[in-house]
Parts: sequence; structure tokens; C-alpha cells
Amino acid sequence: MKLNLCIDIDGTITGAYYWLDIANRYFKTNIKPSEVKVYDIHEVLKIPREAYLKFYEMYGEEIHAQADLRQNAKEILWKLNQKHNIYYITAREKTLEEVTKGWFHRNELPQGELHLLGSHYKVNQAKELGCDIFIEDRYENAIQLALAGFEVLLMDCNYNRLPLIPGITRVYDWKEIHKVIEEYIAGSNEKSTKIA
Repeated sequence: MKLNLCIDIDGTITGAYYWLDIANRYFKTNIKPSEVKVYDIHEVLKIPREAYLKFYEMYGEEIHAQADLRQNAKEILWKLNQKHNIYYITAREKTLEEVTKGWFHRNELPQGELHLLGSHYKVNQAKELGCDIFIEDRYENAIQLALAGFEVLLMDCNYNRLPLIPGITRVYDWKEIHKVIEEYIAGSNEKSTKIA
């Protein structure tokens, strides 16, 4: 069974807090990963949104270029790529396309189709791609996707530990993601056998 897997990048394939060092230096703060309890970075840093946007405009490319990779992400993405269609769907702006492609190339990740939406709303793109499972770290995105009928794997982070609704499964690492996808396929195959 070949699935269409939609996969977010930041906080899902990358580490969740890779922006923290640069932000701490720039804003002269000392925020620890354990203190990142909300998704919006300006709220974490307790600064106006405009100040964060100015910082991001200056350092966004550098931040994304040096993002770390989550443990086992590379190995599992290659395994998934052998059997399924992979689509990377990110809220990053289109202007970050070259930086993003460069980062994928340097980290030797499978070159799935890349969609830079410039928006956190991913439901329409998921529909267009016939998404079977969406792997995401942002809680609000996961809720929107699940309410639209998609199966969502929510990568656990300090900022998304809120109550889940049907359709969302919390996962803690890439090995677990692989296991859940295999179980999903086994369950789907079982259902189709019963129908036949």
C-alpha cells in the first residue's frame, strides 16, 4: 500500500529549538528549550511580534541553514521514501526555497516534492495532494487537519502538549513515526481483506 505522506519541516524533521541560540544572543535572553511552552517565538521571548519579524528578516536564512536534524529522521525518511510518496509542506515563505533545498541536500535527505506555503494553513494543500497521513509539530495545524478528516502524527514538543482530538496521534521520535505508519498500513490491509 503506497501512502501520500505530508511532512512538515520545522520542529518535525528539524529539532524543535534550533532557533533558540541565535535568538538568545540577539535578544540577550537566556531561554531554555524547557521554557518554550508556546509555538509563537515572540511570545516565548516576551517581545513584540514586530521585533521578532525584524530579527527573522535579518537571520531567517541563517537560522534555517544551520537547523539540526531530529534523531533518526534521515534514516526513517529514506525508508518511507522507498515505499511511499513524500511531500514536504512548510509554512516557510517561498523566498526560503533555495535555503530549504540546500539544507535538504546537505543533510542528504530524500528530495520529496516541496511546498512552501507562506501560511500555517495546510488543509487545502493536504487535500490537493490526497494526503493519507500528515506529520506535524504545530498543535493548531494538527487540530485543523484532523477536523478536516486527515490522520495526523503530532511530533511531541514542549509547546504542543495540549489535549488531542480523534485523528491525532502523539509521537515522540521518528522510529515511532515509522512504527505507527506500518501499523496504519497493516490496519488498512486488514479492513480491505474483511471487505473482500
